[in-house]
Amino acid sequence: MSFAVDRLVLTPADIDLARSPLAGHLSAETYVLGAFNPGLTRLANGNLLMMVRIAEALRHPLRDAHVHAIRWERRDNGVGRYVLDAWPLEHADTADPRKFLLRDGGWKIMALTSLSWLLPVELTPDGLAIVTIHYDRAIAPAHDFQCYGIEDARISRVGERYLMTTCSVSPERHSTTLYSSRDGLDWTFESIVLDHQNKDMLIFEGLIDGQYWAQTRPLGDLYFAYPPGSGWRAGPSINLAHSPDALFWKPWHKPGIRPHAATVATARIGGGTPPILTDDGWLTLWHGVEPKEIVGIYRTNWSLLDKDDPSIVLRTEHAPVLEASAELTEPIQDLMYVRDIVFTTGIVDTGEHYVVASGEADLACRITHIPKTRFNGS
Repeated sequence: MSFAVDRLVLTPADIDLARSPLAGHLSAETYVLGAFNPGLTRLANGNLLMMVRIAEALRHPLRDAHVHAIRWERRDNGVGRYVLDAWPLEHADTADPRKFLLRDGGWKIMALTSLSWLLPVELTPDGLAIVTIHYDRAIAPAHDFQCYGIEDARISRVGERYLMTTCSVSPERHSTTLYSSRDGLDWTFESIVLDHQNKDMLIFEGLIDGQYWAQTRPLGDLYFAYPPGSGWRAGPSINLAHSPDALFWKPWHKPGIRPHAATVATARIGGGTPPILTDDGWLTLWHGVEPKEIVGIYRTNWSLLDKDDPSIVLRTEHAPVLEASAELTEPIQDLMYVRDIVFTTGIVDTGEHYVVASGEADLACRITHIPKTRFNGS
């Protein structure tokens, strides 16, 4: 399905690495591998705010028979710096351009070809033009558990506060971290809120019976089979949790959104946009992944959840609402390193339609205006 307003609003060419948190730290040249997966919210002045993941990568990671990775570390004086680590190529699998696997570890161990930090980008109220890029408010690693970067912000407005979940990456843990803000621009680090590997924590934009609620997506290497003939497929699913304060979370005992056995397009799923309350229930956009080659095909799907019990799915569709667009990325073909990926991460209600923000091809930020009637199907 095509939409009248659907375009890329931010690409790597828009990012000034001279103002990067990494600037001046490394002797090696870096470049913007991707400016993508933006959290989205509306500011008090009416403008939209994207919190963009900037994946800053080494221009030449392979040299001297080693593959190199960027890492943040805290020095003895408490000041942080960025350094390079070198791994022998003979022990590394570099087939995936986004990461490399280290062999002979006894289990799956990987490192990243880039380090990610978060950049606030202010847009016009329709989301179609850049107003200001707030380099002075960038969010960069500041703790040991973020030494390999901060990824994939999701922003929810709950009452008078903005709450932003992020994924913090390190050898210590692959955790979900929470930031809060009163204005959507100046953010305060709150805490680690999920200590296990969880890539997609989305806080509902509103309370249910006085409690904060969130979608989570814990990952692992082992999933138990559903019985033969089941309508569900075993694998990563979107779970639920609730909290009295958005800091301490208790998993909900009922399942959330699960992969359907009827379609391979959602063989693996994960949360996309923070659920927003509509007249009919909580609208949530999420991603489904169809296995293909190394990365897979990422599409955006949607579900409508019961307003009092979000474990109840009222409506959903197998057909995606958004797919990757070769037409949109054609002008930046020379930068493409993966394809078939749209990763939706933000939504704002304008009254007449939704402004939806996505990462396109792990490379750029895409804004789509989706009519509300699109979600009236069954």
